[in-house]
Amino acid sequence: MTAFVKNFFHRNSAVSTLILIIFITGLNGFVQAAEIDDALKEYKSGNYSKCFDLTQGKIPDRREGQQWGILRAETLMVMGKYEEAAKAIDDALLYHPLSLYLMKLGHEANLYCNRPAVAAEKLSAIYRYATRSEISIWDPTDLVALGKALLLQGTEPKVVLSELYNRALQLDPDCREAYLAIGELALDKQDYELAAEQYRKGIEHFPDDPDMHFGLAKAFYNSDRKSMIESLNAALYLNSNHVPSLLLLAEHQIDCEEYDSARILLNRVTSVNSRNPQAWAFRCVLAYMSNDAKAVEQTRATSLKSWSTNPNVDYIIGSKLSLKYRFTEGAAYQRQALKFDPEFIPAKIQLAQDLLRLGREEEGWKLAEEVYNQDKYNVLAYNMVNLGDHISTFKTIQSGNFIVRMDKTEAEAYGQEVIELLTQAEDDLCKKYGVTLDQNIILEYFPDQQDFAVRTFGVPGGDGFLGVCFGNVITANSPKAERPSNWKSTLWHEFCHVVTLNKTKNKMPRWLSEGISVFEESQRNPIWGNKINPEYRRMILEGELTPISDLSSAFLSPPTPMHLQFAYYESSLVVEFIVKKYGYDSLKEILSDLGDGVDIQRALTRHTDSIEKIEKEFADFAQKRAEALAPDVDWEKPEEIQSIARDPNILFEWLQLHPNSF
Repeated sequence: MTAFVKNFFHRNSAVSTLILIIFITGLNGFVQAAEIDDALKEYKSGNYSKCFDLTQGKIPDRREGQQWGILRAETLMVMGKYEEAAKAIDDALLYHPLSLYLMKLGHEANLYCNRPAVAAEKLSAIYRYATRSEISIWDPTDLVALGKALLLQGTEPKVVLSELYNRALQLDPDCREAYLAIGELALDKQDYELAAEQYRKGIEHFPDDPDMHFGLAKAFYNSDRKSMIESLNAALYLNSNHVPSLLLLAEHQIDCEEYDSARILLNRVTSVNSRNPQAWAFRCVLAYMSNDAKAVEQTRATSLKSWSTNPNVDYIIGSKLSLKYRFTEGAAYQRQALKFDPEFIPAKIQLAQDLLRLGREEEGWKLAEEVYNQDKYNVLAYNMVNLGDHISTFKTIQSGNFIVRMDKTEAEAYGQEVIELLTQAEDDLCKKYGVTLDQNIILEYFPDQQDFAVRTFGVPGGDGFLGVCFGNVITANSPKAERPSNWKSTLWHEFCHVVTLNKTKNKMPRWLSEGISVFEESQRNPIWGNKINPEYRRMILEGELTPISDLSSAFLSPPTPMHLQFAYYESSLVVEFIVKKYGYDSLKEILSDLGDGVDIQRALTRHTDSIEKIEKEFADFAQKRAEALAPDVDWEKPEEIQSIARDPNILFEWLQLHPNSF
């Protein structure tokens, strides 16, 4: 201290003592705030061990102390130390017994400690405290915690949004938890546009928050995988250990059939949290894809080890199996999830879709209606219930194994032709691939493209799809739909899927399934199918072929619609290559192996050659096909094509030198 300060305190002892206390308290608060900022920085960066070390010894007594208690618990949760997290929360609640945020965190922690009764009591405590007090006493983060608790107890989402989440933002426009909660609620109700809008707002306030970028990525998951990847890259740039982002990226890789890449990402997740249930659920899916029954059992058991009745585990496994067209197994997992929690809506609506795709329509539509009655804000259920009412007006035509539903006017115009073509396809393709169909084949034609999309994908959209086959159920746009198409070619294509999916028990990669169907279109009629064209020629000669082992991914996230069409073409070209070089019998043996659970790489090499040799010879085959397109045409492209097009004299000179210029 300086001499002046010493003299001041000496002359004013009472005042000096008070000022000293205030000074020390304020200094301590300043230090605490600086320290908590340092710890939060480590947490956001994914340095969880260092963040945890910084929380050591911090007593959660004052308001800053509550932040320490929350941060300590959340760090332990991320690391999978659920029991320690639950204890840290209880310790913090001793100092902050009215913190709804801590109670909600305690609810989650105790679920993962396999203590459902304790978790339920935390939830009940939130409700009790909230109903006994004026809403004005709660701070914004507590309002968000209260909203989450009330949603779990069945409160109407609109009330939670307006009275709690929006109120939190009114009190504090920088309430991070409110932005995340509103986005999460929108995702839960399949309102992806609202979710994206909310996360974008959150990013404006918190540009360095990986959770916001992850939320935006999730909003893009079902519609725009390119934008999803960009948002995930942003999240992982900020935090390379961000578990939700790593899991979403692994899920994307599983969808793309890039299973080795998914395993690497899941290893990164379990290096942070060895007990993460979602990571083990995805590993269970990978075990299914490898036909490893023992690993399926072990990985599922591990995913349920911390929380033995976690419905999300079986929901994840089942929904991914259904994405692979294994609807019977997928439906079984959804039923198991509903045994754990009969009100778990994601499993219930997924089961409804699985049943409809299996042709068990009465049960499927009834379940969709049940979900809608339970949750009027569920977009998927709303779409399905409306569609069910519309389909009930269709005319049904039945012949043999075929049940066809169509608009009445269209049924009168060409319904009998549909039956005749299906009968021809059954005679031709079933005989060719050695398949006997022992179930009814259901075909539904939709004159409204959006109805087709809802029936097929659950939500409007689906632009570019003419038809989809789920095994024994086909959905298709009718000729009356806005996009013109050759319905006979499309129907032959989709029925070929019926045959190959039945032969493989729905265990085939997408590229092979699509490739055979496009190939068989051209076998039926030379003008059907997907043919070489100038753009495909350019793509092949400029090295844009996708390796066969990665070809399924080309369907999931193509950069342009043309790239999607090229994926169909390339897949059919691979099938043509296999048939020409190794014969139809080899192709059928590959399909038989897939049905027995053999993975595609092994099945290919067993009945053709090594994957390296196939890749090389196929590339040569494709190049020759490209070069054979209009060999007398001059394909050279002028370097300054824009300036040539603007100047008639230069254009004339160019054409004199290149009279056959494409």
